[in-house]
Amino acid sequence: MTDTPVGHPRTHTRPTGGTPRTGTAPRAATARKTGSDLHLELAAGGRRAALMAALREAIRSGRLTPGTRLPPYRSLAADLGIARNTAADAYAELVAEGWLTARQGSGTTVAERAEPVTPARTRRPSPPPRPAHDLRQGQPDAASFPRADWLAAGRRALTAAPNEAFGPGDPQGRRELRAVLADYLARARGVRTDPDRIVVCSGFAHALRLLFDGAGAVLPGRVDGPLAVEAYGLSFHRALLTAAGVATVPLSLDENGARVGELTNRQDVRTALLTPAHQFPTGGPLHAARRAAVVDWARGRGGLVLEDDYDGEFRYDRQPVGAVQGLDPERVVYLGTVSKSLTPALRLGWMVLPEHLVDRVLAAKGEREAWASALDQLTLAEFIDSGGYDRHVRRMRRRYRDRRDQLVVALAARAPHIEVSGIAAGLHAVLRLAPGTERSVLKAAAYRGLAVDGLADYRHPLADPDTTPAADGLVVGYATPPDHAYPAALAALCDILPPPV
Repeated sequence: MTDTPVGHPRTHTRPTGGTPRTGTAPRAATARKTGSDLHLELAAGGRRAALMAALREAIRSGRLTPGTRLPPYRSLAADLGIARNTAADAYAELVAEGWLTARQGSGTTVAERAEPVTPARTRRPSPPPRPAHDLRQGQPDAASFPRADWLAAGRRALTAAPNEAFGPGDPQGRRELRAVLADYLARARGVRTDPDRIVVCSGFAHALRLLFDGAGAVLPGRVDGPLAVEAYGLSFHRALLTAAGVATVPLSLDENGARVGELTNRQDVRTALLTPAHQFPTGGPLHAARRAAVVDWARGRGGLVLEDDYDGEFRYDRQPVGAVQGLDPERVVYLGTVSKSLTPALRLGWMVLPEHLVDRVLAAKGEREAWASALDQLTLAEFIDSGGYDRHVRRMRRRYRDRRDQLVVALAARAPHIEVSGIAAGLHAVLRLAPGTERSVLKAAAYRGLAVDGLADYRHPLADPDTTPAADGLVVGYATPPDHAYPAALAALCDILPPPV
């Protein structure tokens, strides 16, 4: 039987379902929209009437939009288990009614004049307008993502990948990635580990959830009390811990980092979360004596140090500060990601664990990897192993150092009275303001379309005002703006800074 439908007495246009003939250009709308795989549910009763009703409903509801090409009637009949003539007659009837159009060699399509019913939509608040200048912290330079090198690494990784890599994911992470991470972290960050003690996760927040959140979490029973955190840090992380039922107590800060000696006065604390390489957001590394002291405290207390190494690759004024984990791998959980070095869009991070915690973390993750893509893991492994990651980090280190220098020069020229701190590393700086001025400066920034963070937002609500006095300031991220927009962003920043007191 040919693919030409049985004629219908009310139309001379015969629907077809074949592909366009060579040399026949399909319409632009149908070239982009096909309906070869079509879901239809036929009601009880006559097959032709049921098929016509199902097609009308699909068009009315908007599931089949004008210009969509339908499958050949023979294919549709086979899919639905109905006679070919039944499907052909239904198509011809809908052409006659104006729901469909048919041209020899171009197939059967939904008519352009068939207007779908717009489904009701829940009204949602409009997204906030994009700022004219974005100096918020936390984002790397999106334009500098190494797209070509990443794509090349992905091709090589997929070509070499074993077949089992395309099956269910291992919750510990791909062995290829864990092996290169063990080498890289030892070389670049002074971490002491092996692949079997690394667990891949989707980022720092995911790691916290595995450790603390839910019935299967690793540490709540072991913490047996509040978690010590730094007096300044991300409120998002504190909120995550609070939601998991974990109370946090702040450690005071000074120019040498967290005052870890305060831990000895808290008998109920057995775990501390720190940013030793570059205190977030105030800047500065944890002093060497305090690094040793916090490890000694963890040994004596039978506790743990959670080390958040969020931007350890980016240090400008001296050699990188190594990881605290290297002092005692059995008392420190090292946490890292590619969120700052590459992009947060990858959703890849890692936990370097004491040996006795590996199985507990894997039990918390479950039998299969639910978050971190195995293909992204393989690509990252190849990117690191080929040297592409090192080259990218070195290039971005130079780029961010230049951005930092531009910020410092602009402030020296237009606001020399403003103290700048935290500039030895990372992707942001802290501008100290006169007491009582932060709120008004932020209002002025919003008026100018300048997005920037206030320092007060990062302060722990229980921070001791005697040991860590509240300070007014701005947390200025210098990685986000594109090159052409950065000078204007710096000018807008200088415009809203208050004059000398």
